[in-house]
Amino acid sequence: MNLIIFDLETTGLSPYHHEIIQIAAVKVRAGHWHDEAHFDTYVRPQQRVPSFISGLTGITQAQVERAPSPAEALVSFSHFVGEEALLIAHNGPGFDMRFIAENCTRHGLPVRPTAMLDSRAFSRKIWGGRSGHGLDPILHRLGLSTAGVKRHDARGDVQLLAQAVRKMWGQLVPDFQTCPVESKTGVIPALVRD
Repeated sequence: MNLIIFDLETTGLSPYHHEIIQIAAVKVRAGHWHDEAHFDTYVRPQQRVPSFISGLTGITQAQVERAPSPAEALVSFSHFVGEEALLIAHNGPGFDMRFIAENCTRHGLPVRPTAMLDSRAFSRKIWGGRSGHGLDPILHRLGLSTAGVKRHDARGDVQLLAQAVRKMWGQLVPDFQTCPVESKTGVIPALVRD
């Protein structure tokens, strides 16, 4: 089973008022967990990157000024995903997929459905209601170190999330033959044939 573990950084929390400024992803096979391919790009927003976001993510206006447009970045991401993959993001249905869907609408991109998992569902299945299900508490409970990894940069967060998903999936289904949590449906740009 091909998995695409991905993360977005944005200028704020609302997909209707804020913009994507970074997309990162890693492609792995469930059970093998070797990084097969990486994807990352900054994305050029129409508004300036707020100083608060630059402080949190380390992403500056200079880094995004010559980056691909949102439509170009999302189409490239869709090609990276390919035809059949299961997408995984932390709070993906509530955050990342809402930004992708809204940007596809905003930029007139045709979409295709895609299966996706919320990594928080693994955490809830293992630990129930205890201690929250943000990425930092999950990393702590799993004993995963963030040393040398930049948090709130999509590239670093994807690296950490891939490790966390591997450990949680393995706790729930050690042979990785089935998916231990329910999938949702999101959308990404349609693949356009030449």
